[in-house]
Amino acid sequence: MKIDCLMLGEYQTNCYVLRSGEEATDCLVVDPGLGVEDLIAFLDEREIAPVAVLLTHGHIDHIAGIGALRRSYPDIKVLIHELDAGMLSDSATNLSDLMGPGFPPWRTEPADVVLKDGSWIEQAGVRLQVLHVPGHSPGGICLYSSEKGIVFTDDALFAESIGRTDFPGGSMSRLVGCIREKLWPLPDETVVYPGHGPQTTIAREKACNPFLQ
Repeated sequence: MKIDCLMLGEYQTNCYVLRSGEEATDCLVVDPGLGVEDLIAFLDEREIAPVAVLLTHGHIDHIAGIGALRRSYPDIKVLIHELDAGMLSDSATNLSDLMGPGFPPWRTEPADVVLKDGSWIEQAGVRLQVLHVPGHSPGGICLYSSEKGIVFTDDALFAESIGRTDFPGGSMSRLVGCIREKLWPLPDETVVYPGHGPQTTIAREKACNPFLQ
């Protein structure tokens, strides 16, 4: 799997472009947030076409680029967990209401595919399993590949931190419990690709994450 990471927008959201290999010309995009014009330029320069957008949760800094991608690539499919699907049309729960002057309430069309815990995603030659890890948002998901030894951890788990839980539908106890239930059983060497910040590993977070000791 070829993984490119672009840090988009003022919140430096990690947007991932996933391909089956270096020469592949189609891709799966994970979390196209604010600043999506940088993503589209990246794709166009490399003549890569996204076939699907996978949203780890429904907050504005991870979803704001959907409209531009749908306009640029009309056949693209949008996937999100069923419990966050309503956030695409709700400016309160997707937090765009909190963005301040100059940023109007944000809404978009419904997702094409709604996901559940344990769902398998197979797009652009990339295969990932959905792990439902709520707490930052009700439908937050992590995306695991046992074959590649990697997990994309949404805004659930970061290097030496975890996601905020003071947004609508958030729960500290649920987030910590789900990280322990869903992520800690993964092999220690599993590489963690978070929604913000640098990569880490499951082993390092078990040993060093102050929120999970």
